[in-house]
Amino acid sequence: MRGVTLTYLQRISRAPAVRAMLIQCGAMPLTLAIIYVMASFRYPVDYLTVAVVQGLLAAFLTWKLALAGWWRAIQLLFPLAVLTALALQLPSWLFGAAFLLLLGWYWSTFRTQVPYYPSGPAVWDAVRQLLPADRPPRVIDIGSGLGGLVMYLSRTRPDAVVAGIELAPLPFLYSWLRAKLAGGRAQFLLGDYEKLDFSRYDLVFAYLSPAAMPGLWRKVSAEMRPGAMLASYEFIVPERSPDRIVHATEGDVPLYIWYF
Repeated sequence: MRGVTLTYLQRISRAPAVRAMLIQCGAMPLTLAIIYVMASFRYPVDYLTVAVVQGLLAAFLTWKLALAGWWRAIQLLFPLAVLTALALQLPSWLFGAAFLLLLGWYWSTFRTQVPYYPSGPAVWDAVRQLLPADRPPRVIDIGSGLGGLVMYLSRTRPDAVVAGIELAPLPFLYSWLRAKLAGGRAQFLLGDYEKLDFSRYDLVFAYLSPAAMPGLWRKVSAEMRPGAMLASYEFIVPERSPDRIVHATEGDVPLYIWYF
């Protein structure tokens, strides 16, 4: 039991959001030291100065510890955001409501490092063209968000079995309600795609993040059957070059295809 608890704590400690919080905590003593030196030289110091110094130090440490680029901006702006909230004297319930809303929308992004990335109709149609025409294909969109791809394929390939799986409750609920109101064959699951059996599908579509791709590749390599496809929009896997690249959008963001 102790070993399981230790492993769980180690996993949590490696989560980027937890590391970012620890960086902010670690920057505080350095901030206080710098503010003390500034005050010793009679440099004017106020709360804004403290927030700027804290943000700069946290952003620098985030860069040195090689967290993703967006965390630097978050770390820089976080102390200023706290100072602004205090100055505006916002009611405490507002922070709780904002937390619950963000939790429902992003859920375990702190662990998966997969933020909300929506694809568009041009990408959906490119995926449709990949599907075999001689049999009803089985398709899964992992991290299906608001369900656009699943709904589109269900309309344009009514013979297909198309499903999406989403970990965050609010996007899942929205897509599930869309499917119920539309009355089609689109299916939506609430859960983690890591628990799915990919051997059931002819095509797995992913629009995740660079951090998630190595783990996804290990899973598809172990589970996908011969003749199946992995389609990843924008992000590649380092282990193997794609077998095909489709440029579906004007911004020239590729859709990468691997055949098994």
